[in-house]
Amino acid sequence: MSLRQLPFFIVFMVGMCFSQNKQILYGFSEIPQSLMLNPGGKVNNKGYFGIPLLSHFHVNAGSSGISAYDVFADDGVHFNAKVRLAVTNLKPNDFMTVTQQLELFSGGFRFGKTYEQNEYLSFGLYQELDFIGYFPKDYAILALEGNQGNIGRPFKLDHLNFNTDLISVFHVGYNKKVNSKFTYGFRGKIYSSIANINATKNEGRFTTVRGGNNIYQHIFDLNLSARTSGITSLINDDNSDFDDDIKTLRKRVLFGGNLGLGIDLGITYQITDQWTFDASLIDVGFIRHTKDIENYELKDNFVFEGVDPIFPESNGNQTADEYWSEIEEEFEELFTLDTTTAKYTTWRPAKFNASLNYAFGKKKSKDCDCLFDEGGYLNAVGGQLYAINRPKGPQLALTAYYYRRLFKGLRAKATYTIDSYSFNNIGFGISAHIGSVNMYIMADNFLQYKNIYDAQSVSLQLGLNYIFKNETGMIKNNH
Repeated sequence: MSLRQLPFFIVFMVGMCFSQNKQILYGFSEIPQSLMLNPGGKVNNKGYFGIPLLSHFHVNAGSSGISAYDVFADDGVHFNAKVRLAVTNLKPNDFMTVTQQLELFSGGFRFGKTYEQNEYLSFGLYQELDFIGYFPKDYAILALEGNQGNIGRPFKLDHLNFNTDLISVFHVGYNKKVNSKFTYGFRGKIYSSIANINATKNEGRFTTVRGGNNIYQHIFDLNLSARTSGITSLINDDNSDFDDDIKTLRKRVLFGGNLGLGIDLGITYQITDQWTFDASLIDVGFIRHTKDIENYELKDNFVFEGVDPIFPESNGNQTADEYWSEIEEEFEELFTLDTTTAKYTTWRPAKFNASLNYAFGKKKSKDCDCLFDEGGYLNAVGGQLYAINRPKGPQLALTAYYYRRLFKGLRAKATYTIDSYSFNNIGFGISAHIGSVNMYIMADNFLQYKNIYDAQSVSLQLGLNYIFKNETGMIKNNH
């Protein structure tokens, strides 16, 4: 397959999908990376640094319409029948996405003039892959059934809709605890695009009707386009080797790619001693693509009545090979891609989080009617709303959770999430502090682990940090 064909067919190559929701990590304030989801969240350390390449790794997988098991299960049903059933059941708004993050380095520290040091600065660099592709239903029906059995049906070409971003992000965040009730924060980001492929502006129709001069007429109303940056130089440079490509990618990670800017905003409000509300707006930003660009356009409006079915006379000057070659060339000329190098802008998928939390069950000292400052409430329950902006509209998720401090240094969180993938997503996360080392691991959709291939979404997050703990003391129990 050629580079020109790649943008139009990449969506068919993805059978699994990933999501960006990190409902288990959100609000888990003992883990420093929770500030990445709400820069105005609570901070429970004097400072930290992430173990390079190990402090945060995240990958999710799933499908909004079908699972791999639906198509590949060894259940006696023919594979072609399963494919046809999947194409019938899937809708054009069923989506496939891929999101993976790897934190390269990170850190943070408290500062301020007062003894409390109620300000916090965090920073880091991470790599992210983000893909979304909607199911191209009419393309799939046309490929399976052809047009002969669909006379008069307009096949919608806007069903081809996808975007892929491979980027690095350098960020610096500021968090301030204004008083005992209100905390706010923000985070500035510099995006460096390593590669981008997108086709989100497609329009048009393809219709076959009964013909006059021939059996059929094919009516094309084409307005298709795909834009790429960072791809051409890696694929078309015949003189480069693997080491050169690695150097190019490394350069793009360190601000050598197409650049952009973004911001995160967040707040936490302590309504009462037990009730807390928090919210955040993440990745409000853009990337301007100006280098290594190659765009493809296919725009036309015409009627094609097919080829002349009359074979030339045997005593003519034209051979059979020449005849069929002429037909092939005539057909290929109908679909000529225009290539441009026009600059373009892509917007990051902005994300919104909000949660309401209720804490209960304070830990008491055995020696007096008092509380350890680091102990606080042992339990918390709450609900979280998540939304992400996508090309065909926002995608939503609603999560209920239970949080528990099991004992000193060990915290756990269980979640139940309703989203586009399923209504029975149960997740679990645990954070352990061994001395100054923090380790955490989180996963969701545990009910599907008995048959992972039948799961419509699975998720994994894990990381390793070195924490500088807050100094602890005791506060009087007034309850």
